[in-house]
Amino acid sequence: MLRSSRVLVAVAALLFAAAYVLPLWRIDLVAPQYPEGLGLRIWAHQIIGERPQDLNSINNLNHYIGMRRIEPDDIPELRLMPWLIGAMIAGGLVTALAGRRWLLVGWVTAVTAGAAVGLADFWKWGYDYGHHLDPEAAIKIPGMTYQPPLVGTKQLLNFYATSWPDVAGWLAIAAVLLGLGVMVRELRRGRTVSASRPAPARPAQEQLA
Repeated sequence: MLRSSRVLVAVAALLFAAAYVLPLWRIDLVAPQYPEGLGLRIWAHQIIGERPQDLNSINNLNHYIGMRRIEPDDIPELRLMPWLIGAMIAGGLVTALAGRRWLLVGWVTAVTAGAAVGLADFWKWGYDYGHHLDPEAAIKIPGMTYQPPLVGTKQLLNFYATSWPDVAGWLAIAAVLLGLGVMVRELRRGRTVSASRPAPARPAQEQLA
């Protein structure tokens, strides 16, 4: 690997460290009775409200429509994710130090697959919360579900729910794209170097045949 590629891989790996100090994702709810909005911030290890009372307010609203309470301590992904992010960082730094192209391909593939699995798991989490409703809820609307959008905006009753990556999420996306870009460059460079190498000399007996 080129020296610049190794530096970029190390930068990409370290970008993931932002998830330890900044939120990965944000979900915001706005309604006429909540003009200032309610917000959730999803970190690698916790889910908190944008304001101290927001998580409790959202849980109270969820209770009326039959959704389960959001209890961060009951979500196993929040215990596992910090370790997975640590593994991504360590793998990227080892790749940068070793400078091996096959390690780069393995790291980028693992990181990209991990991001895809994480998004799929987040969608499933929202699906479970929005579809598995208490039949004894105070407010029941036949056929209505309350799954928040994975990305974008969606109307849920009189609320507008918006879901986007937060600061650490955007940095993680940048890290994945940076890793992919370095991998593509290195693979192209590897093919170019292989094509420019002279063909091995033929044995003398073959030349005389």
